[in-house]
Amino acid sequence: QVQLVEFGGGLVQPGGSLTLSCAASVSRRIFSINIMGWYRQAPGKERELVATITSGAMTNYADSVKGRFTISRDNAKDTVALQMNNLKPEDTAVYYCHALYGAISFWGQGTQVTVSS
Repeated sequence: QVQLVEFGGGLVQPGGSLTLSCAASVSRRIFSINIMGWYRQAPGKERELVATITSGAMTNYADSVKGRFTISRDNAKDTVALQMNNLKPEDTAVYYCHALYGAISFWGQGTQVTVSS
């Protein structure tokens, strides 16, 4: 079982920056979390991938955030962070932390990011 708690989020002006953090708590650990990442869901839209990172630090980004967002991970602490720069109104969404532990997906409760002037 993996519990994910997100931190960060809020209101930011276009062009601004924001950092999201997520801490994972693993009960009865057998192995490490293979993939951690961030997804987002805007009103009326489906949840979409933002960025993922493996335990070996391989990253994957949605085309819409490449060059603006950076994902990082601390394997020892089971944390993942998303540095978001040059934010745009279209980045407004609820952002969800995700962890793939074995073959099971776990999700955080979500944190709202609003980009508006």
